[in-house]
Amino acid sequence: MAATIAALRRQISSAGDLKAVVRVMKASAASAIGQYERSVEALVDYARTVELGLGVCMRSVDPGGAHIQLPPTRVDDIVVHAVVYGSDQGLVGRFNEEVVDYAMTQVASSSVKVWAVGERVYERLLDAGMALEGSFAVPGSVEQITQLVVQILQEVPIPESAAAGEQQSATLILFHNRPTGKGYNPVSQRLLPLDGRWQRGLDKQPWPTSQRPEVLSANKQTLRAFIREHLFVSLFRASAESLASENASRLTAMQRADRNIGELLQSLHASYHRLRQAGIDEELFDVISGFDALSSNTDTDPQR
Repeated sequence: MAATIAALRRQISSAGDLKAVVRVMKASAASAIGQYERSVEALVDYARTVELGLGVCMRSVDPGGAHIQLPPTRVDDIVVHAVVYGSDQGLVGRFNEEVVDYAMTQVASSSVKVWAVGERVYERLLDAGMALEGSFAVPGSVEQITQLVVQILQEVPIPESAAAGEQQSATLILFHNRPTGKGYNPVSQRLLPLDGRWQRGLDKQPWPTSQRPEVLSANKQTLRAFIREHLFVSLFRASAESLASENASRLTAMQRADRNIGELLQSLHASYHRLRQAGIDEELFDVISGFDALSSNTDTDPQR
C-alpha cells in the first residue's frame, strides 16, 4: 500500500506541474489573440485609404468603366499560386487539418503551385498528396508579420503584368482560418487577378470629401503601386487573422486540457485520501487487536 500511495503522490505532483504549464499557455494564447486582433483592426483605416486610391487610379486608367478583363471564377485552366496558412506548433486541435481540407476542396486545378506557412500545415499538405513549392515560418509576433509578407511577395512568382491586372495567366489565392465569435472558419481570398465585383464596388464607394482627386501622370505605374499595396495589406491581414485563429484554437485546447487535468487531479486526490484512510484504519485495527490480545492475556494470568 505504501508503494501505491507513493505512486499516487508522484502522479498528483506531475499532474499539478502539467496544470501549471497549461495555465501559462492559456494566458499566453489569450494575450496573443488580443494583439493579433488589434493589428487587424488597425489595418482597417489604412486598407480603406488604399482602396480609395485604387478606385481613383482604376477610373483614371479605365474611365469608361469597362474594367480590366478578368478570368472566370473557376481556375481550372490557369496557373494557380496558392498560399496556405497554418501553424508551426502543435496543441491547436484541428486547426491545420481544417484549412488543408478546405483548400483541397477549393483548388481543383492540376497546375496549382502551393506554398505553406507553417511546418504543421506543410506536413498535412504533403500527406494530402500536394506537391509544394516551398514553405515559410510562422511569425512569432505582430512585428514579424511584415517580414513574412515580404518573403511571400519575393518568392511567390507574381508577374508585373498580373500585378497590374493585365493578363489571365496567373492567379494568387490565400487560404487561412479567420476568427469568429466562437472560434474560427477556413476562408479563401483571391488576390489576383482583381475580382470584377470588387472593382465595381470600388467605383461605387463615395469619396469622403467634395473634392475628388485626380491622377496627374503615370497612371499605370500608380495603379500598379496601389495594387502592390493592396496585396501587402491583404497578406498582412490574412497572416494576423490566421495567428489569431491559431491562438484561439490553442486556447480552446488548453481550456479543455485544464478541465481534464482538474478532473484527473480530483480523482487522484480521492484515491490518495481513500488509500491513506484505509492505511490509517488498518493501523488502528492492528493497535486495537493488539490491545485486546494483551488485555485478554492479563485477565487469564493468575499471577496478576
